[in-house]
Amino acid sequence: MSDIAIRVDSLGKQYRIGSKQQGYKTLRDTLAETLVSPFRRAQKLLRGQPYGAAALDETIWALKDISFEIKRGEVVGIIGPNGAGKTTLLKILSRITEPTEGQAEIHGRVGSLLEVGTGFHPELTGRENIYLNGAILGMKKAEIEHKFGEIVTFAEIEKFIDTPVKHYSSGMYVRLAFAVAAYLEPEILLVDEVLAVGDIAFQKKCLGKMGDVVKEGRTVLFVSHNMGAIQQLTSRAILISRGRVMADTDPMQAVELYLGETSKVEIFTPLKTDRDDFKINSFGIDYDSLESGFNKTITFDVEVCLERSLRDIRFGLGIVNSIGARILTSVRTISSISKGNSRISVFLKEHRLPPGRYSVTVGIDVAGVSVLYKENLLTFEISDLTIDNSFLTQRRDRIGIFLPYEYHIKKLNN
Repeated sequence: MSDIAIRVDSLGKQYRIGSKQQGYKTLRDTLAETLVSPFRRAQKLLRGQPYGAAALDETIWALKDISFEIKRGEVVGIIGPNGAGKTTLLKILSRITEPTEGQAEIHGRVGSLLEVGTGFHPELTGRENIYLNGAILGMKKAEIEHKFGEIVTFAEIEKFIDTPVKHYSSGMYVRLAFAVAAYLEPEILLVDEVLAVGDIAFQKKCLGKMGDVVKEGRTVLFVSHNMGAIQQLTSRAILISRGRVMADTDPMQAVELYLGETSKVEIFTPLKTDRDDFKINSFGIDYDSLESGFNKTITFDVEVCLERSLRDIRFGLGIVNSIGARILTSVRTISSISKGNSRISVFLKEHRLPPGRYSVTVGIDVAGVSVLYKENLLTFEISDLTIDNSFLTQRRDRIGIFLPYEYHIKKLNN
């Protein structure tokens, strides 16, 4: 028997963007569309916008020319910035989606822990889903019953085991999903960052269980932004950026490459705004500051390009934690920004963010008119550090955290 558990050869996945599913039309709708269509087409052509088939031709490669092999019993981390293609890769390996080109060979029973909602039937109870997942893995009923008690105990859902999972909270769902994936003993375990949905205590519990899985000699593919977990659990790490493999090496070197060469994560270059004369070339966060941890400075950079000088620019930045509580709303009015390229930097001085995942919202107005508003523009994670939590304000509706900030604007070379 081959010692290869996973073989990926020239794998690629392409998505078509900008199109949407059309619903059914009545005869009246069809006749109206026929009358209006020539005028709409002419209007779009005058504006230089694509029309018809051309409007649907925009595609993006989530993965391109990905190749690697993973041996049985090997524990491999997958790291990279948001949008790199990590989750798409795991979905292909889990047979949830088909690749556009290339192939992926899987040798062994696969257990997948991807986003919330994958793998369970919502109408079935927790008990029924455990047996269903075991049957899919090819396990006998006696084997599932032997593991059943451990699964329920680990997931901490004894009272709800006979309740349909559609009534579970996201935390309950994830606890059960992880317990099923870990305890039903698949030969290959694929784990995405779904653990971030759980609380800190459960995340640590899951990482401990994953350590046990590693010691049992099973093959594990682990996607995470937690660099500490990657270095602790894996023997090898693959760095993916913009859909391509940038490095395949030991975890320490891969993490150094990720944090060094990609210290700033840029997204949507350029980022579309509601004004033709106001462009955003990039939006990034300094990952080095995240790794340095508590009481340090986190830097957000926005590089803008203006076709003419503009006045009365209001820039807002918000940070939301993993449970959806807004912990920072920073708004600053900038009197003017001159024509050309400039960088707006927001410095969170001596931040006191506890370990966990956060998302960033950005809003920009010019003279009171919105130019850009994007929620969850990017996410970042604070490393698991030992800190004093006494600064947290104990309130049910939000967590108050002291986050002093500063704004700097720098003119860049055009």
